Amino acid sequence: MIDAPRQITLEEWDERRAALTAAGLREPPYGGPLGRHAREAGDARLFKLRFDNSTAALRLWNFLLTEEARLHAARAAGRKIVGTMKDLGTVPVMAYALPGLTAFYPDGAWWTPCVMELSDRLFAIADSLGVDDSFCPVRAMLGAFVNQAHFPIPDLLTCSVGATCDDFSAIAQRVEGLGHPILWWEMPHRRAPDPGEAAVKLPGGFVAPREQVDFVRGELERIKTALEALAGQKLDQRRLAAGIDAANQVRAALAELRLLCFTAERAPLPALELLVAEMLAIHFCSDRDEALAVLTQLLAEVYARLDVEQGYGDARAVRVYWVNPVADLRLMNLLEECGGRLCGTEYLFCHALDRIPTDLEPMEALARMALADPMAGPASDRARRVIRDLRRFRAEALVVARIPGASHCASEGQLIREAVRAELGLPVVEIEVPPLSDPFLPSLKTRLEALVETARERRGKNADCGMRNAEFNSCSCSSS
Repeated sequence: MIDAPRQITLEEWDERRAALTAAGLREPPYGGPLGRHAREAGDARLFKLRFDNSTAALRLWNFLLTEEARLHAARAAGRKIVGTMKDLGTVPVMAYALPGLTAFYPDGAWWTPCVMELSDRLFAIADSLGVDDSFCPVRAMLGAFVNQAHFPIPDLLTCSVGATCDDFSAIAQRVEGLGHPILWWEMPHRRAPDPGEAAVKLPGGFVAPREQVDFVRGELERIKTALEALAGQKLDQRRLAAGIDAANQVRAALAELRLLCFTAERAPLPALELLVAEMLAIHFCSDRDEALAVLTQLLAEVYARLDVEQGYGDARAVRVYWVNPVADLRLMNLLEECGGRLCGTEYLFCHALDRIPTDLEPMEALARMALADPMAGPASDRARRVIRDLRRFRAEALVVARIPGASHCASEGQLIREAVRAELGLPVVEIEVPPLSDPFLPSLKTRLEALVETARERRGKNADCGMRNAEFNSCSCSSS
């Protein structure tokens, strides 16, 4: 028998872990009580979250919250550290294909102010450098480069620019101005091929001109040369193909996890743990093999719960699709408190979830994958993918989480909302989520509750309509 799924507090988790340890629980080296991250590392936001009670979730959280220690340990062991800014899923695949390299995203510092409830002062540092709250919360990264209290300064910094994010480009330029050289590579704005122009199908279903794929490949070749120089070894096709295969194993495990959780009658995992799990696909949380092991244990837990028909809530919970990651993790708990369940996501890096083609030359495959970045193309492309997923996962409502200050959120959310309403008629809400949403929780809760209630009313009307149609079709005059 497995324990019934339940969301518990940080204090309850520490008590539960102590009991599990006494009963013989074995953990990886980074394991331990979750409470230590709040009490010793200052991750105070954990006190306000509710966590899944499985040992798989315990491992997931400990893996996430020990990444900084893992990076410092890699540096101490003589590994070279690569900071891969903004591309979200491309350069890490190349870096991990070479021995002696560890890649991570300095961008991840955007969650630090939330997790540490602003005690990190990263925003204050960014403010002092002229990067105020008119910018996306990723400005916390600038503070992290200044105080050097979080991740080690990378041996190589790369950053994609062009059709990505204006906020991020400006912040990264400020980082370079502080004396941290960056190898910039350009992402063109993905466009539809002209009539008669050679076209290439990308992972995720987008299509791009052949010349754009060739351009991105040329940019990635420059990154490849820099990684080879850092590692002192060649990144040949054999190594790169093996790296792609390993990345695809992570992506396949995550794809299976998402499918099971989004389509089950009852949610086998909560929204918060699913959000964290998806983030592993971007750069493997600085350990590719362990990321796969963490996802594999989560999958085993989900299968065990499905086998005994256990999960959260019931089949009546409103199926909600969520667009954009939240700056405050507390919102994922709030969704479920309001009667919703997560049934589909688009967190701005769907290209990092898609399988990388293995029937192509490796650099060609990576170029196609990089160009499939949802931020590199028109918002209409992104809306079409969201609509496709809404149908696939039978979602009943849509939440668009607007990231405060983010340049790409100015009109994108509206376009997605309008497209979904026009094509599917689903209720939609767009909310802005700051890194600490405590003062806004009552209004955010009201808006999410209204969305859930609207979806329930729509469900009831559709059911009534279906009954009336069934009665009409069964009556004696329906065939005349």
